[in-house]
Amino acid sequence: MESFPDDPDAGLPPADYAILCDFLRERTGLSFTEAKRYFVDRRVAARMAAVGARDIRDYMNLLRFQASGEELQRLVNLMTVNETYFFREKYQFDCLVNSALDEVVRGRPPGSRVRIWSAGCSTGEEPYSIAIMLLEHWRRVDDFEIELHASDIDSTVLERAQAGVYEERSLQGLPAHLRAKYFQKVGSGPDRWRIMEELRDSIEFSRVNIADPEEVRAFRGIDVIFCRNLLIYFDDIGRREAASMFHDALAPNGFVCLGHSESMSRMSSLFVPRRFPDAILYQKPAGGTAP
Repeated sequence: MESFPDDPDAGLPPADYAILCDFLRERTGLSFTEAKRYFVDRRVAARMAAVGARDIRDYMNLLRFQASGEELQRLVNLMTVNETYFFREKYQFDCLVNSALDEVVRGRPPGSRVRIWSAGCSTGEEPYSIAIMLLEHWRRVDDFEIELHASDIDSTVLERAQAGVYEERSLQGLPAHLRAKYFQKVGSGPDRWRIMEELRDSIEFSRVNIADPEEVRAFRGIDVIFCRNLLIYFDDIGRREAASMFHDALAPNGFVCLGHSESMSRMSSLFVPRRFPDAILYQKPAGGTAP
């Protein structure tokens, strides 16, 4: 492996870039193509300077062999994109409370557990949106014990999600009456809002790498998985592996909700597409495999 060339704008040599991308894909599932080269080069150069790495070989050794994994986590935090806001693609939340959950609990006695997982939750707008939708629009919300799990590979955004403080941009899609009901203004400067403590406490946030089977094994018996606009950063192999992992994590008849540009039919044959009035979800058949 070589160091960065004398011209810092030239970035990593092609062979070194390929080795780094293969390593990141293996460890995180994230796929970085040539189109992302400038994005990756700048962030790697910044981290190499921060840790005093002599060259890319030195830095790769740190990523591979550091016992704590702290540097890999810092690099991953820089590599992930966290663009989201409350009630993004709201029609999918409508589908959850109008159709999917009623099907999930059909035949279950009151008091049974319902488990929902926001995978790739970023700064928390998605799981908090789910919680608000359940409270506001699911008529059976008080009949069941609801568990809301939220995870991300980026430890920095998880800290922000747990703090529950948001600027005006994140709240752009939130109706005024819901802002007044579930948020409090923070400080006297630019508009910042904190979501109410009861909602913050209702969600279990955890750092999870969905490309790591050991980290995902704790998620079993999930009824609904939201994984929206995350798998677009995976390659075809990574998407198939993630689909298989979701299949294992779901309870029979459970659902996966993907982003509007994603289709499970292109990733896996394990699921049945279900067209509801509000959205299309992907269901794990009761027998475990699609017909």
